[in-house]
Amino acid sequence: MTAVDLGVPRLRRPGPAGAAAGLPGDRPATPDLVDRHGRTARDLRVSLTDRCNLRCHYCMPPEGLPWLDRADVLTDDEVVRLVRLAVRDLGVHEVRFTGGEPLLRKGLEDIVAATTRLRTPAGDPVRASLTTNGIGLARRAAALAGAGLTRVNVSLDTLHPDRFAAITRRDRHTDVLAGLEAAAAAGLAPVKVNAVLLRGTNDDEATDLLRWALAAGYRLRFIEQMPLDPHGSWQRSQMVTADEILAALHREFHLRPRPGTARGAAPAETWDVVAGDGTVLGDVGVIASVTRPFCGDCDRTRLTADGQVRTCLFSTSETDLRDALRSGADDAALADRWRTAMWGKLPGHDIDDPGFLHPTRPMSAIGG
Repeated sequence: MTAVDLGVPRLRRPGPAGAAAGLPGDRPATPDLVDRHGRTARDLRVSLTDRCNLRCHYCMPPEGLPWLDRADVLTDDEVVRLVRLAVRDLGVHEVRFTGGEPLLRKGLEDIVAATTRLRTPAGDPVRASLTTNGIGLARRAAALAGAGLTRVNVSLDTLHPDRFAAITRRDRHTDVLAGLEAAAAAGLAPVKVNAVLLRGTNDDEATDLLRWALAAGYRLRFIEQMPLDPHGSWQRSQMVTADEILAALHREFHLRPRPGTARGAAPAETWDVVAGDGTVLGDVGVIASVTRPFCGDCDRTRLTADGQVRTCLFSTSETDLRDALRSGADDAALADRWRTAMWGKLPGHDIDDPGFLHPTRPMSAIGG
């Protein structure tokens, strides 16, 4: 196994007055979203809603959460304006729509279509993708593909309907499977499946999930559970680590680091799954945000459903674009505010350090 050093996160502690604010005078003369640590954001994650139709116990309580007021959520036109600004003026090349659950957004197809009509200053098309729980995808996959969506990531933690119901507090396992099949049929390839292994719940399913994904033609990605639960119950000792996941897979599969490719800013470390005769059967990835952080090569910027820029999934601060937009700010002012936010991005998230500070929003309110 090849270890890749992508940079060690540092403690999130306040610096001198103004140092973390990203003052405009500190920034280099570039239109791109650069930070002080040599990174450039090319990938925009846009949360379209904080609402979800599942109640995964590692994400939210059974009764749900206090949802954003409708008036506080960006309208379709506001989302499209900020996405257009990011592509035209800020160097963004790829847009991923998330939630909550983005399929709950009625205008999703129109937003995707407006996004995929955009071109970068070099004339390249914008790549648009979706992260979803898959419920409702069976009805909308064809329309989303027609709108220009290129691929989907679908969350599925277990192959067992009873375990699915226990994890999500909803009996919708067959709906997720139907959504995956519809996405593949619509050409939203590669169809990726995101799975979180939970100790004592589904941590015995690593090999079964991979065997199923290979047979179905899906690309499986295991994700270490992260401290983004609203009730603060996450414990490092209870998390199933990347090393444990890989050890389980190695017992049944021959995994080979993909030759000739650099991980770059991709969150997943990827291995080819190889048969005895050398045939590559597919691949599997592990996103180890906690134990193998990739902060040093991060290329993401995030926009919440209520129009806040987050420089990191684990940020403890945000920059408001919504109120500026609604107060009449022009595109140049919005772009400058966004650049300033990203210039102040911290070097890392520090999850694996005792000094880690939990973000004030849960995962469903941030976007994946």
